[in-house]
Amino acid sequence: MANINENYCSLKNSYLFSKIHNEKEKYIKQNPDKKLIDLSIGDVTLPLSPSSISGIEKAAKLLSSKETFEGYPPSSGHNFLKEEIIKNDYNSKNINIDMSEVFIGDSSKSDISNILDVFDTNITVAIQNPVYPVYLDSNIMRGNKIIYITDVDAFLPPKEHIDIIYICSPNNPTGNVISKEKLKEYIDYAIDNNSIIFFDSAYEAFIQDKNTVHSIYEIENAKKVAVEFRSFSKTAGFTPIRLSYTVVPKDIYLYSKNNNKFSLNTLFTRLKDTKYNGPSFLSEYAIYNVYHENKYYELEKNIKYYLDNTKLLANFFSSKNMTISKNVNSPYVWIKCKNNMSSWDFFYYMLDNFMILGTPGSGFGSNGEGYFRLTGFGSNEDIIEALKRLKK
Repeated sequence: MANINENYCSLKNSYLFSKIHNEKEKYIKQNPDKKLIDLSIGDVTLPLSPSSISGIEKAAKLLSSKETFEGYPPSSGHNFLKEEIIKNDYNSKNINIDMSEVFIGDSSKSDISNILDVFDTNITVAIQNPVYPVYLDSNIMRGNKIIYITDVDAFLPPKEHIDIIYICSPNNPTGNVISKEKLKEYIDYAIDNNSIIFFDSAYEAFIQDKNTVHSIYEIENAKKVAVEFRSFSKTAGFTPIRLSYTVVPKDIYLYSKNNNKFSLNTLFTRLKDTKYNGPSFLSEYAIYNVYHENKYYELEKNIKYYLDNTKLLANFFSSKNMTISKNVNSPYVWIKCKNNMSSWDFFYYMLDNFMILGTPGSGFGSNGEGYFRLTGFGSNEDIIEALKRLKK
């Protein structure tokens, strides 16, 4: 008889965004004559940039010729894209990254969860609360011990050892960013305690605060302890074509029970070779063309569009004393639910009264209860319409 991984019994019955999608489909079916405004899951609405489309077309042309066709990509992605990533995202900030330290993937979500396979089970991890659900769920699946960080800027290390520290900056859902000074404290702690930091900077392109780092490697000694995850889903609008990358420095080590030392970079390479067939050539070439043709300004134009939407929402809820986000450094607005409603009660209140779909804060952790997330990724027309409804 095949037995279940008992850790799965500790998961919630459904994944947060799957439940929201089901509620959306049910509402549309029951109310076909009503216009629902979806500001929940945070999917992009603008089309791919011209240079991204041009890159896909160039890739298709290469694949249409026998002389330039190629099959499976390298499991860590092509060097032509790695070179552009290193030059534009790191060398421009005086950060040195080796090509073997960059792993191109299809989503940060996949790498953040799959990298746990190279670690022992029953390790202790520190996770922000509230934060993106995949951190929590993937560790529950592994049976790891979880310690919650309620405020990254007020974190006091517990007496027990922490193996992995998760930091998401800008945070999803709150939009808050971690200061350079506090990030340095985390790095020093990780060095002193043989811990590893998982730094998710998927929304770094949205940062407006000039004193905030975009990469953890801007902080001294970070390459000794930190793995960085980045995604093109929101930065370049790649949610339909999928692309991301992870940086795993060679200077990070894990230890066996008999104290043998292993490079995390080598272990992650082995993991990728076994479980992943490599990223899409079309997706790679799409962002390669953006970098190579120096057309990043096209992406910045779209990012500004979404941030302008977010500011409209933030200003409205701020006028109602409901906005919690300190600054607009991400495409999300984190608000306090009206009249101390629960997150899901407020979800249905917004849906039934204003035909606006958002995300219940409780889905991001226990400290998210009583809060609600809205996204600026909708169209500007939808944001304006949503505000008209709310103002009434």
